[in-house]
Amino acid sequence: MKALPPGSTIGILGGGQLGRMLAIAAAQLGYNTRVLAPDEEAVAAQTAASFTRADYHSRIVLDEFASAADVVTYEFENIDIEPVDYLSGKVPVHPSPTSLSIAQDRADEKSFVNALGGRTAAWAKVTTLAELQAAVATIGTPAILKTLRLGYDGKGQVRLHTAADIDTAWAAIGERPAILEAFIPFSHEFSIVLARGSDGAMVSYPPPWNEHKDGILARSTLPAPPEIARQWGEAATLTGRIAETLGHIGVLTCEYFVGADGPVFNEMAPRVHNSGHWTIEGAVTSQFENHIRAICGLPLGDTGLTASKVEMENLIGKDADRWANILAERDAHLHLYGKTVRPGRKMGHVTRLVR
Repeated sequence: MKALPPGSTIGILGGGQLGRMLAIAAAQLGYNTRVLAPDEEAVAAQTAASFTRADYHSRIVLDEFASAADVVTYEFENIDIEPVDYLSGKVPVHPSPTSLSIAQDRADEKSFVNALGGRTAAWAKVTTLAELQAAVATIGTPAILKTLRLGYDGKGQVRLHTAADIDTAWAAIGERPAILEAFIPFSHEFSIVLARGSDGAMVSYPPPWNEHKDGILARSTLPAPPEIARQWGEAATLTGRIAETLGHIGVLTCEYFVGADGPVFNEMAPRVHNSGHWTIEGAVTSQFENHIRAICGLPLGDTGLTASKVEMENLIGKDADRWANILAERDAHLHLYGKTVRPGRKMGHVTRLVR
């Protein structure tokens, strides 16, 4: 792939905070960005050079969008594959529709990772109540029922404590196709954020310890505890194998549990990720810049830490009202996303560095 020179235009599908931060990174490297999203409140439009508010399925809109872009990327995976496939026939799209398709279906994702030798919790695909009953009989409880698609930040998931919860759980997810996963004991959660270039070169970041609250990432901390550090190499190798097999170009994030026998794969995201937000100040090259570098055919940047300790805290809902106090902290870096405040909504994050 020939490197795109500064002044080229990057099309971004999606108008959320990830697109917002991608546009900032692109601008720093001299690229223009154009955001396409149907959202009335598209915070990425605040930092992009241009914004089109329209449905992803309009061929007229997609043709015009492709004609104005030198490369297209996406900032989230909950977008229909059809528009991405269509665009890929007119302009380079990175990551490819293949990466997006695998990540959109939990059963396909688990099967793909298992085929590569990845360790997952025991799981079964269920499309009917009878299949769920059979899966519970095989896998046992406690277990977690997750919709095949459109689940994030704990949405589309329900825990089964005993077999008596089957009917309630099935109703709770809207009787939609799902997977049932065995509940596995684990000590920590962590992620591998990796960037792969068009030439196959790969870099990955040190793994953060990710702590969740109410199904939403609350905090990422580095360096990670020894339990994570011991499983870092195996998890990074599997993540690289996933990226290589997919021919992935851009950032790929895989989430893991620290299991008794080694890292247990949870899920993947073919994009920049919340658990990598710390890299803006905490790494030599941020995940956002490395994504832009990768999709534009540029050399990938250094992923080393810039401080002895890094902590990223998500600001959820009214947490963002603490902005004045956060700004008064030494070595705290505040990022607000320009969103309307709602309970449970990611409003921003703060990264704290100890040098």
